[in-house]
Amino acid sequence: MAKTAEKNRKARVEEMRKAQVAAERRRTILVVGAAVVAVIVLAAVVFKVVRDAQAEKDPVSIGVTAAAASCDAVTNDKPNGQQVHVGPQTDKPDVTKVKYTTVPPAFGEHFVSPAYPSLPFYTNDDRPHMETLVHNLEHGYTLLWYTSSTPQAQVDQLKKLADNVRAMPETGGKFIVSAWDDSYGAFPAGKTIGMSHWGASTAHRQLCGTVSGEAVKAFVTAYPATDAPEPNAA
Repeated sequence: MAKTAEKNRKARVEEMRKAQVAAERRRTILVVGAAVVAVIVLAAVVFKVVRDAQAEKDPVSIGVTAAAASCDAVTNDKPNGQQVHVGPQTDKPDVTKVKYTTVPPAFGEHFVSPAYPSLPFYTNDDRPHMETLVHNLEHGYTLLWYTSSTPQAQVDQLKKLADNVRAMPETGGKFIVSAWDDSYGAFPAGKTIGMSHWGASTAHRQLCGTVSGEAVKAFVTAYPATDAPEPNAA
């Protein structure tokens, strides 16, 4: 009887041990499972935050689509005026205003110094001379001009767009948004946005009726800062 009781006791102890091991295993699985779920959720949150941040910096997120922006086809011109300096500190000091052949200009004679370091955005009050900005074009900048008819809400969009486009590798930081000077000519009816780029062999212009980050992104991608008469200049 004593041996049987001892045997039963050991059996119960073993059962209790196995039950405890099983319970600990279940707890471990639950803890590990919860940790895995937490990691997955955290990774998803981080991914969403990063994705949203990237999307916010994408010029495409600003304004309307290219299809809705009433953009004309890109105009291509044969440029001239490379390294032709006029105005102060040149042999043509009396030339204080150049009559450009296109609206907006994408090439031509210019002042001896570009706007450098330049701001990403200029208003009517602080914009550089047109002849100064044309020198920036020669160095690979893309200029986006907005007119006095551009609604304030779109002007606010352009302030954000200027920073976003400058961050694109295609521009290398060479992108300026500036208020247009009406004394250099009027934009066609229905157009309030104009883009210019002075390429190494061809100059490019595009006019749009409203702000479209998608259209701007396409323009600077097609005509990067590296395509310029003097792409390595500041």
